[in-house]
Amino acid sequence: MTGQTIEINVVESLAQIGEDAWDACACPEASTGRPRDPFTTYRFLKALEDSGSVGPRTGWEPRYLAANIDGTVIATAPLYVKSHSQGEYIFDHNWAHAYERAGGHYYPKLQIAVPFTPATGRRLLTRPGHAETGMAALVQGAVQLAADNDLSSLHITFCTEEEAEAGQQMGLMSRTSQQFHWLNADYTDFDGFLASLSSRKRKAIRKERKQAQGFGGEIRTLTGDDIQPHHWDAFWTFYQDTGARKWGTPYLTREFFEIVHATMRDDIALVFATRDGVDVAGALNFIGRDTLYGRYWGCTEHHPCLHFELCYYQAIDLAITMGLSRVEAGAQGEHKLARGYLPVETHSLHWVGDRGFADAIARYLDAERAAVSEDIEILTSYGPFRKAKIEEQQ
Repeated sequence: MTGQTIEINVVESLAQIGEDAWDACACPEASTGRPRDPFTTYRFLKALEDSGSVGPRTGWEPRYLAANIDGTVIATAPLYVKSHSQGEYIFDHNWAHAYERAGGHYYPKLQIAVPFTPATGRRLLTRPGHAETGMAALVQGAVQLAADNDLSSLHITFCTEEEAEAGQQMGLMSRTSQQFHWLNADYTDFDGFLASLSSRKRKAIRKERKQAQGFGGEIRTLTGDDIQPHHWDAFWTFYQDTGARKWGTPYLTREFFEIVHATMRDDIALVFATRDGVDVAGALNFIGRDTLYGRYWGCTEHHPCLHFELCYYQAIDLAITMGLSRVEAGAQGEHKLARGYLPVETHSLHWVGDRGFADAIARYLDAERAAVSEDIEILTSYGPFRKAKIEEQQ
């Protein structure tokens, strides 16, 4: 690779890179099965773009990066110009407020991320054989873009631990956060999972499931061609209700769901609760190569424990059936702990142009990292698993 010139292109549409070139970097393993991460595929990111979920007036302006050698794309990154900090889930609102109180302009900033998606995955996407060169080119290109345009900062969120380590070697600041994930210890069924819990927690989950499943209807999981267009009408209602309560305005447009139905329904699992022929609650999951990603939930009727059943227990059931090793159920939520989801670290990388401000953030991140580590240790000790099982998982 020595002596070869790497060209960095910045484009506003994925079509300018092309599906084959993008996916050769994002999901080369998909030639033999599912993508490891459905969210960095061309199909998912293009659905966000084509549906207007990202773009003008959304605060997520695409500026995709592509690193080329002799006309071959060796690395790509989903880069966006951000005019706010919404839809990120690794929050920097306090940084923005502090910088602006000091007289600076925090926005716009640059973000390498999957919009609205707090799921860990590769963010510096490289073609096999070009990992080190490709990642370095993308980071250097993004930092240069921020500096040349006098932007305050660059953020790479929900990256892998390996990327976090590589980014630190390139001079970026590393941040540690926390989520709750369910881990599959080769369970053969849900009862096998329950057997790993303490007696009290096992009884509590059985009671919750019985209460939820007694809501007066049926619960079913739909994937692939079993998902019909009318199912998205119901889910759009659920999504709007949850989005309005959590964010004020839902991030995704109705068209997004129509596009992913056409292009990604084999990578989707919809869990619906139906009573008297009417869908009253639903949860949307995306299926990765080894992970089930819980994304959205909503309802038009409240029934006790139905949220836990559709979002957490049905996801565990499905992961066991499909032989998946993990369920990621989204951001936040210590209530997940009692339901078998343990705290794990998540990672992000940050570059700040102002040297004094960067030094202050670096000190903050050191303290935060220690606090997150301690919090994870304490929460894990309060988990629902039998003591021997907790030690085994650690």
